[in-house]
Formats: sequence, structure tokens, C-alpha cells
Amino acid sequence: MKEKATDDLRAELMEESSIQSYLKENQTSFRDDSVAALLTAMFERWGTNKAALARRAGMSEVYLHQVFSGRRSPSRDRLLCICVGMAAPLEEIQALLRQAGYAEIYPKLRRDAIICHGILHQKTLSEINDTLFAEGEKTLF
Repeated sequence: MKEKATDDLRAELMEESSIQSYLKENQTSFRDDSVAALLTAMFERWGTNKAALARRAGMSEVYLHQVFSGRRSPSRDRLLCICVGMAAPLEEIQALLRQAGYAEIYPKLRRDAIICHGILHQKTLSEINDTLFAEGEKTLF
């Protein structure tokens, strides 16, 4: 069965008077991947160990293992640190942020524009943080 587009689902929500009917009719359209599962899939494609990722992401191995096991829910900034540490492409990062319930990187926000530029130009987390600091913006960690 073909996956419904987000706009189609939104239109159905507007037309449907019963949320129960909508939920039943569209149960296969709901995403149920956990953030930990999505991160694990990204990590497996990245192809190195978690100790190296922890260093690149600027966090402890213990915290990183807790995130990957689902015992900890990272903040938006921590999630971005992990993604930058894996050099994940922007599209995957945006999808992960949506799934985690966070705002996507929005280029009309000055801080997000700096982060986005760093991701698109494959900057390290330290380089992104240095630019954020130099521009008077809150760093990622």
C-alpha cells in the first residue's frame, strides 16, 4: 500500500469529524520508529564505534549508550551533536528531529542557519560551535 503524503493526511484530518475513525483508517500511516532505532540505523551506516562517535559528538560514552538504548531522550541540541558527529546528511537530520518531536533546522533562524551551514559544509562539531560562539549564539554544548 502506498504511503499517504503528509498533506493528504492533514486534509483528511480537516474533513473527518471523528478522530477515532481517522486513527483507525490511517493506522498504517503513523510512524512508530523510536529515536533510538532511527539513530541506530544511522550509526550502522556510519560504520565506526560508539567511543569515536562520543568523542566527535562531545559527550560521554555512557550518555551516548543510554540514548542508543532508549533510556535517555536527548535534547534537540544533543541530538544535533550526535548527528554532526556521524556527519549525517541534512535530510536525515531533519527527519530525525521531526520524529523526536523537535523543530527542524530552520534557516530563517540565525542560530539554525549557522548550524545548517556547518552541516551542509561537513564541518566538525567544534567548528560549528566556534562559529556559533563567534556570532554570539548559544553553542550546541
